[in-house]
Amino acid sequence: MSLHRHIGGTMGLHLLTAMLAACASASSATPVATSQVDLPPSYRFEPEVISVPDGTTVTWTNHDNFSHSVRLIDDGGEVLTMAPGETASFTFSGTGEHRYDCSFHPHDMSGVVIVSES
Repeated sequence: MSLHRHIGGTMGLHLLTAMLAACASASSATPVATSQVDLPPSYRFEPEVISVPDGTTVTWTNHDNFSHSVRLIDDGGEVLTMAPGETASFTFSGTGEHRYDCSFHPHDMSGVVIVSES
């Protein structure tokens, strides 16, 4: 095996390991008890995972310079679009995990609302 091939394979392995670690940490984010989610200028939802009682209205605020959306994956697929400075709200009913993402940037921006009994 050439040195070039060995280095490339090692770099690929490190990259794959880093990507898997990033995915694992994103999905295991600690839920924050809040009904407010910000979209800072960084292509993310903050906090990424929130917890609310059943029947809570969650509000997302777009603080970025680009339009984003909240696509309610587990709640009918409705898309709530927000231009910079705008907000969008949705009232969650039914306990469990409710996933969402930005329909414009689904690979970069996703989140979860964990709904518990009121």
